[in-house]
Amino acid sequence: MKAIVIEEPGGPEKLLYREVPTPQVKPGWTLVHVRGFGINHSEVFTRQGLSPSVQFPRILGIECVGEVAQTTDPERLPVGQKCVSLMGEMGRAFDGGYAEYCLLPNSQVYPVETDLPWKLLAALPETYYTAFGSMVVLYVQEGDSILVRGATSGVGVAFLRLVRGRFPQAHVTGTTRNPDKVQMLLDAGFDEVVVDHHNVLQTDAEYDRVLELVGPASLRDTFKHVHEDSVVCVTGLLGGEWSLDFDPLEDQPTGSYLTSFHSATITEERLNALVSFVEANDVDVTPERVFTLEQVPDAHRYLESAHSYGKVVVVTDPADME
Repeated sequence: MKAIVIEEPGGPEKLLYREVPTPQVKPGWTLVHVRGFGINHSEVFTRQGLSPSVQFPRILGIECVGEVAQTTDPERLPVGQKCVSLMGEMGRAFDGGYAEYCLLPNSQVYPVETDLPWKLLAALPETYYTAFGSMVVLYVQEGDSILVRGATSGVGVAFLRLVRGRFPQAHVTGTTRNPDKVQMLLDAGFDEVVVDHHNVLQTDAEYDRVLELVGPASLRDTFKHVHEDSVVCVTGLLGGEWSLDFDPLEDQPTGSYLTSFHSATITEERLNALVSFVEANDVDVTPERVFTLEQVPDAHRYLESAHSYGKVVVVTDPADME
């Protein structure tokens, strides 16, 4: 099979397009014919050598969509079944989705029922799954004023599209640290854009719901922009800080709520709920850029560039790019 192999950390040029042996099925595992996958910032970090637990050589990729090719659980995962996999140490402790085939634990292969094209289905795991879970725990309602902190990220754009699908009258504001991306976010559908200058929002506005994708680096400032009954969901860590010395009595306004969503909390039911939500509400999940497997180094370069925003996906069959 063809795959992208990395033998040592470094830049995108370390992602090598190669012919490698197709994995052999073993007890408790399923071989998935990969049809597409998203590119994620965590894979960039791993490529750079910033994931100490990951040993090279490795096939990266923390997610994939495809079809069951061979399995040791034919009742739940019959051959040909469309499926999704994400997280669970794929691409880290064992080889991941940057390949034509991926060997995965049965428990980590989730069957889905959908007629979405592969490039659209490939946009859903990790990014839209994270955005959907965040929207659910935020208890978004029609008419809410919503702030997306870190709006230029794939999850930020996905969250906007999901909200627009179900709550078209919600007023959604996005933030960016790059003033050059303000128009980009307005074009994407945000009602307003606020510049985030060194983790301080350049506004006095308050919001009913906040999706916090920058994370601990900006959470204290976020709480300056909520009121009683507001809900803040911490989902991302784009600010590069992993924890916060936090005093809820001092830092959090009385009567406001703090929750979180982690994409590692995966269930088959929630994945299929996401797919059904996208189809029922005609949500536009078109990725910003689509690459082929051979172009994965270029996909990494794009994701790291100042021009990127939204979801970046790869399809293993060039015919699926259309």
